[in-house]
Amino acid sequence: MHISYKPLWHTLIERNMTKEELRVAAGLTSNMIANMGKEGKHIRMDTLARICETLHCDITDVIELVDDEPSNGGKANDRIKTKDS
Repeated sequence: MHISYKPLWHTLIERNMTKEELRVAAGLTSNMIANMGKEGKHIRMDTLARICETLHCDITDVIELVDDEPSNGGKANDRIKTKDS
C-alpha cells in the first residue's frame, strides 16, 4: 500500500484553492507540495495535521491508502485448494 494525495487535490478544487494558496496558508515549503505530487513520497504527520487545520477538514480529505497491486477480485487463483479440488 502507498499514500495517495488525490483527496487533497480534489478538496482544493472543491474549495477553488490553488496549491500555492494552500502552501502560503499552511506555512508549507514548495518542496512539501512537490513531494505530495510524487508517488511514493511521504510527508510528516504534523504537516498533514497542519493542512487539515488550515482547510478545516478530516485527514480522509487529504490522503488515502491505495493498494500497490490491483486485487483480482477473488478469482480462482485466490481459492483455497482442498483435497477434493
